[in-house]
Amino acid sequence: MDRLRYSRVLLKLSGEALAGEQRFGIEPKASGIFCGEIADIASLGVQVALVIGGGNIFRGMAASEQGMDRAQADYMGMLATVMNALAVQDALEKLGCDTRVMTAIAMTEVAEPYIRRRAVRHLEKGRVVICAAGTGNPYFTTDTAAALRAMELKCEAILKATKVDGVYDKDPRKHADAVRYDSVTYMEALEKRLGVMDATAISLARDNRLPIIVFNLFEQGNIRRVIRGETVGTIVEGGS
Repeated sequence: MDRLRYSRVLLKLSGEALAGEQRFGIEPKASGIFCGEIADIASLGVQVALVIGGGNIFRGMAASEQGMDRAQADYMGMLATVMNALAVQDALEKLGCDTRVMTAIAMTEVAEPYIRRRAVRHLEKGRVVICAAGTGNPYFTTDTAAALRAMELKCEAILKATKVDGVYDKDPRKHADAVRYDSVTYMEALEKRLGVMDATAISLARDNRLPIIVFNLFEQGNIRRVIRGETVGTIVEGGS
């Protein structure tokens, strides 16, 4: 049996992870790949909560920069995360995972309202809890929602799943000489603007000593390796 470093984690996914090669919308094949990884760790007894972005459907900040009211645009972005959550729920349940979608904005016909104690109970019963609609408030990103939910649910780490294999000093897709960090402190991530998560999320994680592990979602077995405590990607922790 695998020896597990973490028994309860929050997995933060970008909306783009669901888009696959088409870069917009939802591609079932792409979501099926990482859902298989999630089902794998759930089968080991790991309690998993998810927070999913909505950038593959709608970006509130981008719309506000084009003249839309920021609060209105952010609410639309929250609705996009609910669509993604339902797609991930469908993919996970096809793999035999018991799930619950819980939303910060009430929409009881398709999901449960997010209630912390109920979410914890779902996790204890082995259900994957998919937290949608961000924090339910405009001006806060899904990164911040991930940090908030991780603390509320007493998760042991935030797993930030991305398309790259860790945190670099500059964008590795644009710079061939980019250097990957094995570990950085919260303050280094903030001061160097390394793009791990937004500043509010990193500050929340720092204040509560919650490690953030950044890794490549699409390398098979990575989530299991992180759960087992192997060195994968970049870990953000420590420092004052």
